[in-house]
Amino acid sequence: MSTPLDSLVAELDAVAERLRSGDLDAAGAAQLVERCAELAAGLSAELERMARAVPAEPVPGQVELPGAPVAGQGELL
Repeated sequence: MSTPLDSLVAELDAVAERLRSGDLDAAGAAQLVERCAELAAGLSAELERMARAVPAEPVPGQVELPGAPVAGQGELL
């Protein structure tokens, strides 16, 4: 089963390959460069979503402050 990340990477690879081929006019190349930027933004958003979905592990040796709000369970200061 492919993930959204896999799909975005596959499309970015395909678009980059078309750009490297050198068979495009300036307008076609510009369109593909725009598509690469869109895909890169989508990849960034997906990676951010994935990173936020995984609970952060405490850093070894780091002590939790008493009464400190837990991520996602308190108001922002």
